[in-house]
Amino acid sequence: MADRAEVVFVDGVRTPFGRAGEKGMYWGTRADDLIVKAMIGLLERNPSLPKDRIDDVAIAATTQQGDQGLTLGRTAAILAGLPMSVPGYAIDRMCAGAMTATTTVAGAIAFGAYDVAIAGGVEHMGRHPMGLDADPNPRFLAEKLVSGDALNMGMTAERLHDRFPQLTKERSDRFGMRSQQKVAAAYEAGKIQPDLVPVALRSEQGYGLATQDEGLRPGTTMEGLATLKTPFRPHGRVTAGNASPLTDGATVSLLASNDAAKELGLGVKMRMVSFAFAGVAPEVMGIGPIPSTEKALRKAGLTIDDIGLFELNEAFAVQVLSLLDHFGIDDDDPRVNPWGGAIAVGHPLASSGVRLMIQLARHFEERPDVRYGLTAMCVGLGQGGSVIWENPHYKGKK
Repeated sequence: MADRAEVVFVDGVRTPFGRAGEKGMYWGTRADDLIVKAMIGLLERNPSLPKDRIDDVAIAATTQQGDQGLTLGRTAAILAGLPMSVPGYAIDRMCAGAMTATTTVAGAIAFGAYDVAIAGGVEHMGRHPMGLDADPNPRFLAEKLVSGDALNMGMTAERLHDRFPQLTKERSDRFGMRSQQKVAAAYEAGKIQPDLVPVALRSEQGYGLATQDEGLRPGTTMEGLATLKTPFRPHGRVTAGNASPLTDGATVSLLASNDAAKELGLGVKMRMVSFAFAGVAPEVMGIGPIPSTEKALRKAGLTIDDIGLFELNEAFAVQVLSLLDHFGIDDDDPRVNPWGGAIAVGHPLASSGVRLMIQLARHFEERPDVRYGLTAMCVGLGQGGSVIWENPHYKGKK
């Protein structure tokens, strides 16, 4: 058996993220159209890639039904104009769907079965709220396998505040406010726009074009955050200001072996070093990225001190803070989410993993002094996912 192939992240793009629900910009847009639009954008950006060389298309969605069902990877491949010879499949690991799509095709590339693959995710939480039509097995509760509220992500976030009293509401609010400010600054500096694929919109008001994330709140203040309702319990600590909003959107990436990238004249934005997934008790789902990150570091032979940039999914501020505390990283550490995160831009469940990768790839371009970066996220039902990447532009410590 040959040595494993080196897996590279060639490119990634996403749609702007929209607010879920009837007032959101994608209310009249199909979920499959969102992922197809992103795929077409990705292919247009990489014209040297012969479409028939794509070995597989892995597309994730959490609630696989309606326009988000029907083996999305295959249907999206056909709709995006790929040759009929290109196969595809759908994948579900709740919030870590797109992350799992990338690591799964990466495994196939490393094994030598694939040269090039597309991996991404879509979530239309307006049309398909999480868990819609799901029928959890009664044994979960009857045998006390999980707590009754373990499927309510807001309740799992409240539990982290309970378990770690140092994770105060004030720290969560401040983290949420900073996320809004950092995203606004990144937009102002033109950092986020290059990787957005504009989406044509149709609504009762007429036609439009989505060119940026909807629902950003750059004017957020600590005073304003202090007054927000705590929907998950009376006098709770989780609010709309320190949690990600319900969101629609799609992300997609192109992965290849280093050899295939060279042969086809494709760029290389990142090299995959290691990845890991881990499980924790579902009722404290937010701590999931801690064991998955420890496992990924161990597999890579690295420590947390080797990581120069972090893209952590802000499902809830408290969840990111629990990881930072565990590893002894400051709330305001400039290595963490330099352009803000999901509290501001939103978290369309199965698509968020690739958004983290798209941003880390951009940071790597600007930071040749940083060698390793981490993308990590918590996952529903008590899991965590982590991927460690190496910067191909690394020039040694400055």
